[in-house]
Amino acid sequence: MAGVPGNVIVVVDEAYAEFADAPDYASALPLVARFPNLVVTRTFSKAHALAGLRVGFAVAHPDLIAVMERVRESFNVNALALAAAEASLADAAHLAASVAGNRHQRQALADALRGRGLAVSPSQTNFLLVEFGDAAGRIEAALVARGVVLRPMGGYGLGDCLRITVGTEDENARLLAALDEALA
Repeated sequence: MAGVPGNVIVVVDEAYAEFADAPDYASALPLVARFPNLVVTRTFSKAHALAGLRVGFAVAHPDLIAVMERVRESFNVNALALAAAEASLADAAHLAASVAGNRHQRQALADALRGRGLAVSPSQTNFLLVEFGDAAGRIEAALVARGVVLRPMGGYGLGDCLRITVGTEDENARLLAALDEALA
């Protein structure tokens, strides 16, 4: 491929970039101009709340994009998804409010979980990684029985952890109430 050194393509997935608020966070987007083998991807599934539409975008050197265009499926994103993505990009105020709400609820939920003696990993996303030790499977089952679904992390080598999506204040209160019952 012209302009791309070797055959190594580096992909940086910035699915959670809008949520990142660490002072040392930096996007890889500015690096695309320097590295013709770099692809930076973003999604509308997370902060834009368009997960069901399966829409996102990639930024890369034009030569690399040209190759991707030749192999992509026709009509891989439907017109409704494209319209929703465009509307979401135009609504910066809504995105800012969503990100701020997540930031506030992420901290409140992490504090509440730590207050229950649980280890919560630092997060720059819309979810928390929480360590439950040997009780992770039992806690997950108890929460599912109460209509609260968490993601087990055993497939990632973290069998003692569950991934908890940050919700609204009411959703987080429901989770915490169910968790208190499960921990009792």
